[in-house]
Amino acid sequence: MKLNFLVARWALVGMVSLSRISASRGVDWNQYRGPNHDGSSPEKLKWLASGPRELWKVPLKDGFSSFAIGGNKAFTLVAREVDGARQEVCVALDANSGKEVWAMPLGIAKYEGGGDSGTPNNKGGDGPRSTPAYDSGKVYTMSAKLVLDCFDAESGKKLWSHDVTKENAGRNISWQNAASPLIDGDLIFVAGGGSGQSLLGIDKKDGHMVWKGQDEKMTHSSPVAATILGVRQVIFFTQSGLVSMATKDGALLWKYPFRYNTSTAMSPIVSGNIVYCSAGYGVGAGACRVMKVGNGFEAKQLWFEPANVLNNHWSTPVCKDGYLYGLFGFKEYGKAPMKCVEIATGKVLWSKEGFGPGGCTLVDGNVLVLSDAGDLVLLKASPAGYSEVGRKHAVAGKCWSTPCVSNGRIYARSTKEGACLDVSGQTASK
Repeated sequence: MKLNFLVARWALVGMVSLSRISASRGVDWNQYRGPNHDGSSPEKLKWLASGPRELWKVPLKDGFSSFAIGGNKAFTLVAREVDGARQEVCVALDANSGKEVWAMPLGIAKYEGGGDSGTPNNKGGDGPRSTPAYDSGKVYTMSAKLVLDCFDAESGKKLWSHDVTKENAGRNISWQNAASPLIDGDLIFVAGGGSGQSLLGIDKKDGHMVWKGQDEKMTHSSPVAATILGVRQVIFFTQSGLVSMATKDGALLWKYPFRYNTSTAMSPIVSGNIVYCSAGYGVGAGACRVMKVGNGFEAKQLWFEPANVLNNHWSTPVCKDGYLYGLFGFKEYGKAPMKCVEIATGKVLWSKEGFGPGGCTLVDGNVLVLSDAGDLVLLKASPAGYSEVGRKHAVAGKCWSTPCVSNGRIYARSTKEGACLDVSGQTASK
């Protein structure tokens, strides 16, 4: 009896210790906008008075791709000369050191009128816009030419490939694809196919088609997965507006018409049964409420504001307790404001200029912002007013990507370099 009691006691202690170890290690940021598909991290963040400590910084020239973290590696896309041609390349870095482990070309890197055109403030490099995804030892990429590839995360060996243009009568968009592949459950979701097969659910194990449907023209927006009114669904932001499909079989659930003009790039934001979307180029921002009607769903507009009031060009906000926090504006390089907006009404609670079109992540009750100039700024996620916790210059170059928080670290990316900073609260070893 005593022996059994001691065995049980030590087993319990071991379980508690393991849970503490697991909690201290944090979680992987396995795809664009993180493990929850909403730009949020479940980790605790310790921002020292001196700012986050840099662990490593490496050259990562050309590209607007963010990082995906998994299997002790950081994955992103760059543009490089390969076999005499400029190509998109998926690179795997050691998450602890930043050392390149492998690199695999994805195809020609050419973007008509892309990020290196326009005003002088718009200069600074162009390249891949999509972010890889990681799942169970595999890495998934979506190229500018709509080719979905699966690689072994350890070796970089290509396991399978699905060419949406060839296999699904693909219809690419101007400036080429910028959307990232979305993994939810056993499927990967992408857009870009032709009539009757424009929205796709693909098996992540072997790349076979599970479902396809609709006749929607794609945008630069990455889809999101969410559970609304008890139903798991994937929401695509297409040229006609928001289109929601059941993740399991691709059944159409609801639509919300939204104006399209030139480019739509931010991902939809879900808060309960409210969905927010926005676009630049003179469009604006709006939100709908999703309701059950009989055996189906219906999306009813809650509000709409024109572009001179609210718009997100490609920076996707985050949402906490019914309030949006994000970078609003259109091509306001170095100036675009950070705003807090009530998602149910569109009411602006506060605004602070000086960020530019960068990216935002929600972590530990705060908003982590990467400005287009490479500054990491930590803000309190509060509708009461702008309250800055701290800031740290992280990377040089143009930053049109989203910072991620994984296993006690921040990963940030520009068109010139990538960096990893410690926010675990641990001091440097001597």
